[in-house]
This record gives sequence, C-alpha cells and structure tokens, in this order.
Amino acid sequence: MSNLEIQDVDLDRSLSGYDYELPPELIAQNPAVPRDTSRLLVVNSPNIGEEIPALNHIFRDLPDLLQPGDLLVMNNTKVMPARLYGRKLTGAEVEVLLLEEKQPNCWLALVKPGKHFKVGTKIIFGGNKLGRAKHPATTNDDELMAIVVDKDTATGGRLLQFDLPEYRSLVQVLENFGEIPLPPYITGSTAADEQYQTVYAQQTGAIAAPTAGLHFTPELLEKLRARGINQAFLTLHVGVGTFRPVEVEDVTTHQMHSEWIEVNSATVEEIRATKAAGGRIIAIGTTVVRALEGAAQSGDLQPYVGKVNLFIYPGYQWQVVEGLITNFHLPRSSLLMLVSALIGRERLLKIYQQAIASQYRFYSFGDAMLIL
Repeated sequence: MSNLEIQDVDLDRSLSGYDYELPPELIAQNPAVPRDTSRLLVVNSPNIGEEIPALNHIFRDLPDLLQPGDLLVMNNTKVMPARLYGRKLTGAEVEVLLLEEKQPNCWLALVKPGKHFKVGTKIIFGGNKLGRAKHPATTNDDELMAIVVDKDTATGGRLLQFDLPEYRSLVQVLENFGEIPLPPYITGSTAADEQYQTVYAQQTGAIAAPTAGLHFTPELLEKLRARGINQAFLTLHVGVGTFRPVEVEDVTTHQMHSEWIEVNSATVEEIRATKAAGGRIIAIGTTVVRALEGAAQSGDLQPYVGKVNLFIYPGYQWQVVEGLITNFHLPRSSLLMLVSALIGRERLLKIYQQAIASQYRFYSFGDAMLIL
C-alpha cells in the first residue's frame, strides 16, 4: 500500500476527514412546498473511484429514476410533542425534552437549566401548550406534574416520573402539553407541525423526523406504486443521538447511541422477494439503513424488535441496502460517515461541494440525494 493510500484510509477513520464548510444561509429553515418540489441530486455511478458528476433533478422525478421491481423501505415513526415547558414550585421556568420512556410514565429527558434539576424537584406543566404562562397548581386535566427521581450520567439528563393514573400513558396526553421539537439548527422556521412529519408517519415515539421521507407526497407514492415500485415499512424511533456530533478523533472508537427498532416479518419477506426477483432495496433515509443493517448482523436479515447501536463507516460490509435517499448531513456526524461507507468519503465530500456551489438546501428541511 502506498503512502497516499495509507493517508486516505487514515482520513476515513479520522474525525477531521469528515469536515466541510457550509454557508449558514444554506441551512434550510422551512421545507419545500409542495414537499416533492425539493431538489434531488442523483449519484448513479456504482464505483467509488469513478468521478462522474451528480445529476440535478426534482424529487418528483423519482418514479423515472427508479426501476419497476425496486422496493422503497420507509420508516413510519411519528415525531411526538416531546418538548415541554413548565415551572418548578418556586415559579422558575424550565424546559424539558423527552428522550425515552424507561418505565411506565418514567422518562429520560434533557432539562434546562440542568444544574437546578435536583432529585426530588417537582415540575408543573400547563395544558394547551401554555406551560410558560401557567402557575403552579394541583394536578388536574389542565395540569401535569412530574418529579425528578434520578440523574443520567450518560446523557446529562434526568429521569422524570409523571403523575398519571396507571391506565393513562404520557404519550396519550402529550398533544395537550408538548410541542414538536425542531433540530437546534432550525432557528427561524414558520413550518407547521405536520410539515415535520412524513405523510406515512404512524408509530409515535421519535423526537426527530426521518427527514428523507419528508419529500414524499401521497400523489408521488401512488405514482411510484403505479410504476411497479413497491413500498415496505419499518420503525426506528429517532433519538437525540442523531444530532450529537462524533467527538473522538479515531471514529472507530465512537460509541453509537442505541435506538429502538421494529423490522417485522412482512417487510423481511418483501425484501427477500424483491432481491430474488432482481429488484433493488432502496432505503429512505439513514434510519432505515441502520434498522435494516442492524437486523441483519447475524449475516441474514431477520425480523427484529429491540435496540440496535450499529455504527456504519467506510469499510462496512453491506448486508441489505443497495440504494439510499438521504438529505445532506452535518459535518463530523455519524450520518455523514454512514453515507461515506456507501460511496466513499472523498467522493461524498466532492459531491457536497458541488451541492454547495449549486445552492442546494441542507439538513432536515433541505434537499435530498439519491444514491444508486
């Protein structure tokens, strides 16, 4: 191996190899309207070494870019109103971002201001999403109380036990108390809540949308079906780890966050039948990639329900996925490394530079890439 090849391999495994400069004005603050009018950068060369430029399309061109017999696998998770505003009994205002239910109505959450959330602290949330305007009161249909029962060293968060009857879950009442949380880089959005949900969202539990799916409309899905391009679904509840940067220079030592997934037997059978017939498995978003590849770590895709923490970076041996639709990702992120594993880090960064020069819109509400 030459010195140059050794250097390239080292950059594939080094955090600094996944950096790029993005003009702030290219961070999309609002989605395209209609959804399928977003731009689509198509990379259809199968070989990492080929320097073929990506092709500019509109997302609604997708039926003409795929082939009959291909299978689109989509994540049907639904974003829950996971951001809550409330007050402590002292009247001090607080903010809570729910992450994961650990026990019945006991949730791991990120909290602000964190240093003042001691074990035993009681918090009152007001209904109708007016938590900041409410005053402490006894819990009733318009009030929700929680108590801090523990700290979580891994996230810096707190465990909150919500005061609800046994027959009633927090998810059932969140619509009245919480707000849909947008990513921290979206600071000036006027988007409605439903614009941060896919049109096929069903299973509530995510704190962030699987954003590659935001580009689909019911009409586009129907056109794809009419062309013989089928659709299957799985569930991965997107968590806060999606937005957290990799912090170790040697990326092979990064500890990926765990995510809850469900890949059911019907989806597994559809994938097997598609492959047997010569069709391609196209993942709609990096969440689908992580779910499918995570459910195939035994060497064969199997139905799976539970947590996975698969970290994909260059050198990964693909088991299931043969194509990907994805948005443009943050520098130094595990998502950028995942896409690099599909087409090569250096090539991906060149494509990103092409996208920046062409004024593509980046991140959750931004434009998309199709990689075949």
